[in-house]
Amino acid sequence: MRLTIFGATGGTGVLAVRRALDAGHEVTAVVRDPAGLPSDLRACADVVQADVMDPAAIEEAVKGRDAVLSALGTREGRAPTSVCADGARSVLTAMAATGTDRFVLVSASGLHAGPGDDPFTRFVVKPLILGRLLKHAFADMRAAEELTRTSGLRWTIVRPPRLTNGAGNGRYRRAVDRNVLGGASIARADLAIALLDTVDDPSTVEHVVSVSG
Repeated sequence: MRLTIFGATGGTGVLAVRRALDAGHEVTAVVRDPAGLPSDLRACADVVQADVMDPAAIEEAVKGRDAVLSALGTREGRAPTSVCADGARSVLTAMAATGTDRFVLVSASGLHAGPGDDPFTRFVVKPLILGRLLKHAFADMRAAEELTRTSGLRWTIVRPPRLTNGAGNGRYRRAVDRNVLGGASIARADLAIALLDTVDDPSTVEHVVSVSG
């Protein structure tokens, strides 16, 4: 596939670029600073330096692609932010303008307490602990999800739990339109695998996919 990845220099984005290249896909990595991408990936990917918040600046990066993946996020989890929503709005606008219609958004399972969660997670951890600590980041992600759902594109929202930086084990659990029972964390390396699987899985279109280690 021909893939474009936003947030390519982030912890998840770098691994998604690497996984996609290893799988033989053609990858366009959209970045603010190319130096943030490891040199071996810069040598293999088509690196585009652009302002993701400017739809016109990223149209060429999404034009003609089989799918676009957004791993945009903020490093300031407790501060007010609109990075995810503003980024999603810009990317979706560029995709609509160029006719590219497959979009995968990385969100977070902590936003949503519901089916699949055990009672303690559903009624205490997510609403009373995570919901308060990360209220700004979660509000931003909810807005990004809503923009994605109403985009008219072939979208999938992927919701991982807490991300870890270990090597991973090459496996993950998945639930569609519900949370993963006991899904407390996932290695970013395994999330990258899940994202590439999701991009190529038409059964996930217009669905939310929760993943966990």
